[in-house]
Amino acid sequence: MFAIIDLETTGGMAAHEKITEVAIYVHDGEKIVDEFTTLVNPERTIPNFITRLTGIDNDMVRHAPKFYEVAKKIVEITEGKTVVAHNAQFDYSFLREEFRSLGYTFSRDYLCTVKLSRKLIPGYRSYSLGNLCKSLGIRIEGRHRAAGDAAATVKLFEILLQRDQNDLLRKSIRSDYLNVRFPENFDRKIVEKLPESTGIYYLHNEDGTIIYIGKSNNIRKRVITHFANKGNHKAIEMRNAIRDVSFELTGNELIALLLESDEIKKFQPLFNRALRNTLFNYGIFQSVNKDGYITLKAGKILKTAQPIITSHSLDEAKEILESKISKFKLCQKLCGLYDIEYACFHHSINQCNGACIGKEPVEIYNERVLKAIDSLDYKHRNFLIVGSGRTEEERSVVTVENGKYLGFGFFNPDYVQQEAEILKDVISSKQDNRDVHRIIRRHLIQNKQDKILTY
Repeated sequence: MFAIIDLETTGGMAAHEKITEVAIYVHDGEKIVDEFTTLVNPERTIPNFITRLTGIDNDMVRHAPKFYEVAKKIVEITEGKTVVAHNAQFDYSFLREEFRSLGYTFSRDYLCTVKLSRKLIPGYRSYSLGNLCKSLGIRIEGRHRAAGDAAATVKLFEILLQRDQNDLLRKSIRSDYLNVRFPENFDRKIVEKLPESTGIYYLHNEDGTIIYIGKSNNIRKRVITHFANKGNHKAIEMRNAIRDVSFELTGNELIALLLESDEIKKFQPLFNRALRNTLFNYGIFQSVNKDGYITLKAGKILKTAQPIITSHSLDEAKEILESKISKFKLCQKLCGLYDIEYACFHHSINQCNGACIGKEPVEIYNERVLKAIDSLDYKHRNFLIVGSGRTEEERSVVTVENGKYLGFGFFNPDYVQQEAEILKDVISSKQDNRDVHRIIRRHLIQNKQDKILTY
């Protein structure tokens, strides 16, 4: 079954524009068996050049249903069908974006009649709908209106069906699951129902056991990558074991990282084996050289030395170190970034005062290094981080008290005052460890828009 679609919109970019008209003809491979056509109120002004092209103006859509009012009908009429459109990526992207704004993931296989026409009826100068229909003798009743263009696409589609001798149509169907191989007995509708939102997800095997826990700003997109037909032996083994996926929305990346860390330690999933003990195996180390200068170095954590801050990777540790070198005018050589005999590069451009060649007094340089080290720790012993929540009305809160991580929670600011003692009551207690402090410190360095409450 096919759902042949055409849309009219306020512009060409799905991420910024809106739908003004929808036409859908359901085709069973022989004839039209159902249809749905409606104007849509885009809840914004239609540009004049769009009105000149389509004939749809602001008065026409003023009392038309808004997209959320027709969304259910679109879901129902396209369910289980391949979406067909001329330049399908355009129409499909608009539908996905409109549904995404409603918090719903719209996912259908789709077929582009432009691309299929190039294969089955080659040789034409233009494959635009108007020119192609003119060449094939297809009359369009109502050009640049959804119903007229969709009806013309139906006639074109039927011609393509007649000329398809080598099953090119089936081979031309695309989906969100390109390069994806689902395990046998896996219901892909599980993936279709996943949100494109921030949170953590759980991969389950046949008996429901959690075999992997991950975090993503787009849960659905990230889960799909686990089914991609690539990866090492362990990745393929995990993919083949997946039978179900569950998730928990967090509203923002900080909560997702904290919850992921906590859940991995709690459940110790089979395929998170590398993360069972700690998520952060690298860090920045402090020492003193033979001349008395305090040196810093990014490296792997060993039993013989404890870092002043931990990181997820060596590159991340170096990134943190480079930011402190820049901010506190530290020496690249004494921070272990360059193993050189003479002055560092920053000295040549006046960003290093010469500690690398003994020019800057030890006491003055070390004072800046200690300030840099202090900046890696919390500025306050007791504080809360207030960030975005899982809905527009909700906020999240993370609590650190006496330098110890207590946990996180959610609240509605319309009903709960943003005061430390009150917000502490919404906290769900979580485990304190060096991993969560690394997550929080890193967030405080990178994120400046969250509200910090101290007490």
